[in-house]
Amino acid sequence: MNDMKKFFIAVFLLSLCLFCLPAAAEKQDAPVAYVMKVQDIITPATSDFIRRHLKYAADNKASIVVIELDTPGGLMDSMKEIVQDILASPVPVATYVSPSGAHAASAGTYILYGSHIAAMAPGTNLGAATPITMGKNSNKPDSSSKSTLETKMVNDAAAYIRSLADIRKRNGEWAEKAVRDAVSLSSNEALSQKVVDVLADNVGELLAKIDGKTVKMQDGTITLKTKGAKIEFKEPDWRTQILAIITNPNITFLLMTIGMYGLIYEFSNPGAFFPGIMGGICLLLGLFALNVLPVNYAGLLLILLGVGCMTAEAFVPSFGVLGIGGAAAFAIGGMILIDSGVPGFGVSPWLVASLTLTSLGILSVLLTMIMRARKRPVATGAEGLRGETGEIVRWSRKEGEVLAAGSVWQARSSLEYILKKGDKVKVVGIDGLCLIVQPVN
Repeated sequence: MNDMKKFFIAVFLLSLCLFCLPAAAEKQDAPVAYVMKVQDIITPATSDFIRRHLKYAADNKASIVVIELDTPGGLMDSMKEIVQDILASPVPVATYVSPSGAHAASAGTYILYGSHIAAMAPGTNLGAATPITMGKNSNKPDSSSKSTLETKMVNDAAAYIRSLADIRKRNGEWAEKAVRDAVSLSSNEALSQKVVDVLADNVGELLAKIDGKTVKMQDGTITLKTKGAKIEFKEPDWRTQILAIITNPNITFLLMTIGMYGLIYEFSNPGAFFPGIMGGICLLLGLFALNVLPVNYAGLLLILLGVGCMTAEAFVPSFGVLGIGGAAAFAIGGMILIDSGVPGFGVSPWLVASLTLTSLGILSVLLTMIMRARKRPVATGAEGLRGETGEIVRWSRKEGEVLAAGSVWQARSSLEYILKKGDKVKVVGIDGLCLIVQPVN
C-alpha cells in the first residue's frame, strides 16, 4: 500500500513539473538583439532601412537594436531622420563603431551621440563633424572670411549635437569641437573623455558589457538585459538595395537622361511604344530619386534647357549654335545637379562628359535623320504613284482606268484627251483613290 502511495505521489509531482515547465521556459527565454550593418555613406536608403527595422524590433519586442556603423558621413537630412527615429524608438539602440579600422565621421558622429548606447571597437575613430561646405574654406587664414551662411550652418550643427550630448549625458564640449574644429578621437580617447560608453571587440562582448545599464527612453528609464542575447543580423533587403541604387547620383542622372531620350524619340516617331514606355519608367524613377536627394534646381533646369536646345538643332538650321549651347548647358547642369556636400556623393564628371557627347550625337544626328525621312516623298500606297507612268486600260473623254504599279486604278484628266488602250500616261496628282493623269507625249 505504501508503495502505491509513493507511486501516485511521484506521478503527481512529475505532472506538476511538466505543467510548470512551459511557463518557466517562457519566462527564461533569452533576450534578442537585432544587429544592422551600416557600412556606407548615409543616404535616404540608409534612413529607410533603419526606420523599418526599428519598427520591426519594436513589434517583435526585441531587447536591443545594435547599429554596426562604419561611415565617412552622409546627407544631413538622412542623418537627422535616423537620429529622430532612434530618439523615438521604444527599443534601446546601441551604435557600435566596428570593425577595427572603421570610423564614424561627420553624420556618423551625430548618430552615435543620439543613440542610447555609444560603443566602439578598438582601432576605430570618430569625429570631423563639421558641415562640409564649411570645410571648403578651411584654407582661409581666419574665420572672419567665412560666409554668413557657413557660420549659420556650423552654429546650427553645433547646437544640434550639443543637445544630443545633453540628452545622453555625454561630453558636449568635445562634440562642439568636432563640429567647429573638425577634431577626431580614437576609441581609447573617446572612452576616457566620456564620448562613448564602452569598448568591445565584438557584438557579443558589447552585449555582455552593457547588461544591467540603465538608459533613458522617451517614457522613462529601462535596465538593459542583454547578456547572452540571441543575435539576429538584419541585412539590407531588395527594397533597400533598389533604393540605394536609384538614389546614387550617377544612376539618377543616367535614369533622367535615358527617360528624356525615350520620350523625345517617342514623340518624334509615334507608335514605337517601347522607347516611350521605357523612357517614362526611367524618368519616373529618376524623379523619385530627385525627390529624396538634395537637388540643385538650377542644375535640373540647365539639363532640361540643354536637352531642348540639342533637340531644336534637328529642326532649326542654327549651324551648330543650338547644339553646342545645349551641350554646354547639359554638362553644367549635370555637374551641379546634386548639392550633397559629401565628398564622392555627386555626379561623376566622366559620366557627365560621356552623356553630354552621347546626347549631342543622338539628339542631333538621329533626330535629323528622322526629320529628313519625314520630308522624303511617300513611297507606298496611292501617294507613292505620283510621278509614275501608267498604261490606259479604258478611257472615255476625261476619265477611265489606268494600270499603274501592277494595279488598275480609276483615273481622270483635267482636259479631254483621245486615248486608247495601251497609251502611256503620267500620274500628276492624287484625289483620294483616283489618279489624275495626262498623256506622256
